[in-house]
Amino acid sequence: MSIKILGALAAVALLAACSHPATQPAATGGGSTAAGIVPGSEEDLVANVGDRVFYEFNQSGLRADAKGTLDKQAAWLSKYGSVNVQIAGNCDERGTEEYNLALGQRRASAAASYLRAKGVAGARLTTISYGKDRPTAQGSDEQAWAQNRNAITSVR
Repeated sequence: MSIKILGALAAVALLAACSHPATQPAATGGGSTAAGIVPGSEEDLVANVGDRVFYEFNQSGLRADAKGTLDKQAAWLSKYGSVNVQIAGNCDERGTEEYNLALGQRRASAAASYLRAKGVAGARLTTISYGKDRPTAQGSDEQAWAQNRNAITSVR
């Protein structure tokens, strides 16, 4: 009878050990990543580099802060040479669908051109425009519009 009890206790102990998540090893390579973020992943890009740049109203020229973010993206892409990205240009809700699709494409292309100029191979970059169809901020005020005038880089 004691063998059955010991066997049952061993099974419970085994199940209890399996129920705890494995701890993640510390990230290497000099970059700081949050626990559980895989280096070179979409989450790594968002958390440690920044995935979006912002534009002025009706503009597709890169601002100084956008260039800073794109410089970090170029360095990150250099570090993870097998990662391909898509850059999506977006607009606020004002303007016609046709105008905003064209403006979104100019924004995505401006970000992609900057990354190519920083040494990222063009074959690793694709662009798309969503115009005003995919707002990141809800609302019809300047604060929401400013957030929606962007180009978002995502891992593909």
